[in-house]
Amino acid sequence: MNEKIVTFGEIMLRLSTPGFLRFGQQNHFEINFGGGEANVAVSLANYDLKAEFVTRLPENDIAEACIRELKGLNVGTSYILRGGNRMGIYFLEKGAVSRPSKVIYDRAFSSFSTIDPGMIDWKKIFQNTVWFHWSGITPAVSESAAQVCREGIKTANELGITVSCDLNYRKKLWNYGKKATEVMPELVAGCDLVMGNEEDAEMCLYIKPENTDITKGQIDVEAYKTVSKQIISRFPKVKKVITTLRESVSASHNNWSAVLWNGKDLLKSKTYRITHIVDRVGAGDSFMGGMIYGLLRLNNEREALEFAVAASALKHTIEGDFNRVTIEEIEKLMSGDASGRVSR
Repeated sequence: MNEKIVTFGEIMLRLSTPGFLRFGQQNHFEINFGGGEANVAVSLANYDLKAEFVTRLPENDIAEACIRELKGLNVGTSYILRGGNRMGIYFLEKGAVSRPSKVIYDRAFSSFSTIDPGMIDWKKIFQNTVWFHWSGITPAVSESAAQVCREGIKTANELGITVSCDLNYRKKLWNYGKKATEVMPELVAGCDLVMGNEEDAEMCLYIKPENTDITKGQIDVEAYKTVSKQIISRFPKVKKVITTLRESVSASHNNWSAVLWNGKDLLKSKTYRITHIVDRVGAGDSFMGGMIYGLLRLNNEREALEFAVAASALKHTIEGDFNRVTIEEIEKLMSGDASGRVSR
């Protein structure tokens, strides 16, 4: 099948402290690659869908290593632009128990942040494309990246391609003179599916939930319903709003589920008790990858939601940004087998 899914955003060099060491304790970093939209593309490729990742990278050996890794994971790299001086970097210190994880960004003047409108031939890239995915991280990186993202959304709308967005509010990135609420609403208006939690909705769209406090780890599903209703009411093109629900017992123990609002019904997934988190970075991206797969290949929204939640629950057990799991492993967890017994 020639139909493909295109994702657009920045992929970074990820430097993480070994194990659970703090930044001040380490004398070396573990090296990986990661970034929201690339993570989604990897998940889709794992599920035997044709995924094309679009970004801009410098011409150096680190960027070549990144492209080789993506190719090795069956992600399409044919439309990656080359230029600029450096890859973006992020540093990760993984939390444990009551100590949260910490991320430090080093993305200023990266090749992706200096991308300019007109550089990408969206009509060429979107040939045989059925889905386009972006996240709120992309327009947060720079004003020019926001403009290029707008070009992609506009072209996808003209071609009748389904567009999804993960709001993904990142306070540390919105520093080029514009607030998220000044940029995101116009972009979200071109989407068919929106993913985000209550903080994302408030900080990106000025849509505020009721009766929920993320700092206390408490969840009120009805509060998410009010947020979803407001999003669909304000943005008529949006047909589905999905939200992952993370109940933080501690940094090491989370309860994980999700809801989907389709304008009529609120679907709630089963809840997974994740009592030992290996790496939670990329969990939301793995959920989105599972959701796109489910909506394209499974029978209904309920099945898509359950597939996405199971896929992202498994991601919490895997080091690195990428969710390296198979459909069979996800279906096994969905069936109720969470024993972790050795497969021989």
